[in-house]
Amino acid sequence: MVGTEFFGNFDLASAAIWLFWLFFALLVFYLQTENMREGYPLEDDDGNLAPNQGPFPLPKDKTFILRDGRGELTVPSGARGDRDNLKLERTSVAAGSPYVPTGNPMKDGVGPAAWAPRQNHAELDAHGHVKIQPMSELADFSVTAGRDPHGKPVVAGDGEVIGRVIDMWIDVPEQEVRYLTIDLNPEGDGKTCLLPLNFCRISKDRVTVRALYGENFKGVPKTKKKSEITLLEEEKIMAYYGGGTLYADPKRAEPCL
Repeated sequence: MVGTEFFGNFDLASAAIWLFWLFFALLVFYLQTENMREGYPLEDDDGNLAPNQGPFPLPKDKTFILRDGRGELTVPSGARGDRDNLKLERTSVAAGSPYVPTGNPMKDGVGPAAWAPRQNHAELDAHGHVKIQPMSELADFSVTAGRDPHGKPVVAGDGEVIGRVIDMWIDVPEQEVRYLTIDLNPEGDGKTCLLPLNFCRISKDRVTVRALYGENFKGVPKTKKKSEITLLEEEKIMAYYGGGTLYADPKRAEPCL
């Protein structure tokens, strides 16, 4: 009989353990190659391909079907070129030496002002609606607790009053304030910019922003639409304020004793 003759001389326990090890090896291979979709191939400090790329090959290109009828997106493996030619230079020829900015680091997006190339469209909620919207366009939202920042002056890190708060941007499904709208020239042309809530402190009589100085606010990245902010615009605005914690004043980059 097939069952008696075959299984009588076959070690099922040995087969099971070897199948497990084979499955585990394939799983490790799959996870490692999927992990190499960003940041590969490896480069050295000068931007050249590193001589040791590791034992695993780059994965094949992957196509994602985007929600809400936005088509498809094919992500090439080992994709580079999003942030080429950064305005940085090495301080020494020694390996591992730090880099210093050669231009305006807050606009060039380097160091703490670095940003990721996210998709340039607004984030949507589960129903396909724009998540983050100005409170002035949301009839169902109002300030019912805490300090209302509307109308309060905005004070920069150097003590300069740079404008006043005229609106708040709400993450509708989370019911949370994400940004404040600042009128940079209340008596003039009405230029505005967005202020991330986590970079300010709302007091009784003012809104304080320590990350930026007065002259830095004119360079805050703008949004293309008045009532909508894209993922890429969010990334650049947050990076600009983050970069100000080091680059707003040259003294901030010096060592503190």
